Amino acid sequence: MKITEVRIFPKEEEKLKAYAAITFDSVFVVHNLRIVKGEKGLMVCMPSRKKNDGTFKDIAHPITNEFRSELEKVVLDAYEKKLAEAPATDTQTI
Repeated sequence: MKITEVRIFPKEEEKLKAYAAITFDSVFVVHNLRIVKGEKGLMVCMPSRKKNDGTFKDIAHPITNEFRSELEKVVLDAYEKKLAEAPATDTQTI
């Protein structure tokens, strides 16, 4: 499975830096990934849902550490590129 598109939607908040949507094999999309500033720098948070007890549970996430690393790299690279370019477009095709 290949990531074929990454769309970045920048935000001007202290911790939340952007939302992202990723498309796999040009046929399946996952929305609402978050790029947040943590203690160790930027990280990608998977879409999640708030449970009744107030905690959050991911509703979509990579199963292997290898794919999680790949996904994070692709999304953060697209985010950095988005910051460097003019705000005319919100789509970065890989």
